[in-house]
Amino acid sequence: MTLKTDASFPWTEKYRPKTLDQMVGQTHVVPRLKKYVEKRSMPNLLFAGPPGVGKTCSAVALAKELFQNTFSQDFLELNASDERGIGVVRGAIKDFSRTIPLGADFKIIFLDEADALTVDAQQALRRTMEKYTGTVRFILNANYSSKLITPIQSRCSLYKFKPILKEDIIKYLTMILTKENVSYDQDALDAIYDVCEGDMRTAINYLQAASSIGDKITKEIIYEVSNSAQPQDIFHMIDACLEGDFLKARGFMEKLLFEQGLSGEDVINQIYKKFIVYPEDKITINLKVKIIDRIAEINFRLVEGANDRIQLEALLAQIILINSNKQGE
Repeated sequence: MTLKTDASFPWTEKYRPKTLDQMVGQTHVVPRLKKYVEKRSMPNLLFAGPPGVGKTCSAVALAKELFQNTFSQDFLELNASDERGIGVVRGAIKDFSRTIPLGADFKIIFLDEADALTVDAQQALRRTMEKYTGTVRFILNANYSSKLITPIQSRCSLYKFKPILKEDIIKYLTMILTKENVSYDQDALDAIYDVCEGDMRTAINYLQAASSIGDKITKEIIYEVSNSAQPQDIFHMIDACLEGDFLKARGFMEKLLFEQGLSGEDVINQIYKKFIVYPEDKITINLKVKIIDRIAEINFRLVEGANDRIQLEALLAQIILINSNKQGE
């Protein structure tokens, strides 16, 4: 494949929603945020959900509509994963909180990845939220709200962001491709959703990467740029296991590891996803339950640093044994 030179601006920024009306999905969240703009008043907010679903976009769009010309003076964005300790609370957050708001009755501090803060930093943040209630509102962004201490959770209005629906992602990607004048196959968009699982940022990144390869975006290119196995390769490996052919199954596994360069965790995650949707006329629910239990065990071993090839071969062998025992019952 030939690589086309493309020095364009990252599409994730180029097509980032600038207003709440431009937000994709999250129809249970956006109308409530618009009410804050109308009333020019809001509580502390806690945005929780997986990455790439619009939490940061929503916070920035809300602040821009509230503050307009004074946005840069009245809005502070910090990433807690950069500075996890108490120093970020005692430094930048307190310094910003002490100044007077210009465009509204309050300013906004947006703390991204707030669940990465240490417990001591969270305790200091709680006290800061109490002290500067009159002039500052906090928007906390977290993948897991449960990692925040209860006193912080109780001081915020919680908004749960969901993975973006397939039809919404495909519609938005189609809009981008039309504006960029890029040719594509429809099944390539289905492949993007298959690998991004509701993460719009990841979907757009894969789309731009694929657009720089060849003259047309195909599903094969999508799986290549996303470093993912094509679904049929995983299904063929599972089929071989259910047929009791270990050597054939191992051949598919070695292709994924050594030809496509996937990691053991990549492969086992895709095996899990495909087992969930595997036809029930080929594998019963009870058998799925036993195999998924084994997948979880092997996944834990890989995370702990075990050898990829040995663990995946062990998983294939266990699938064959579980299936053969079922047939012998």
